[in-house]
Amino acid sequence: MLKNIEYNRKAVLEYAKKWAFKRNPLYYDFENIGGDCTNFASQCIFAGCHIMNFTPIYGWYYCNSYERSASWTGVDFLYNFLIDNNGIGPYAIEVFPENIKVGDIIQLGKNEEDYYHSLIVTKANFPEILVASHSDDSYMRPISTYKFKTIRFLHIVAARIKSE
Repeated sequence: MLKNIEYNRKAVLEYAKKWAFKRNPLYYDFENIGGDCTNFASQCIFAGCHIMNFTPIYGWYYCNSYERSASWTGVDFLYNFLIDNNGIGPYAIEVFPENIKVGDIIQLGKNEEDYYHSLIVTKANFPEILVASHSDDSYMRPISTYKFKTIRFLHIVAARIKSE
């Protein structure tokens, strides 16, 4: 049986502020092998829920650079995990920009099939949305300063844990 736990948006914001311009030594830095943006986004999400999903192939987890899920570091894989997750760990819904909150995820794309960048929302006063990211490290950067063709907004609803 699963139960929801609250997603701690304050903890996400604190983590993003602390690590936006440096790297947490507990995690590998993927900057030079494809980018570190989704790795950083996953670290922030984890700071807000403290639960991973160790399901082989389709889970969301990080043990080390070799033992991790594709969803921990891959833009589309993270999207698929958050949207489709019915098990343990965080889950999200796609929303309009005016419904985004601090600690949520924004992903930028070249087109509807090719998303390439994950960002953490650090301020959500629509229409002004500020973000933090790795791979072009930033904190409190306006989303309007990015160049992209498509954008999607993922609101993290909560996380699920096993209940007794």
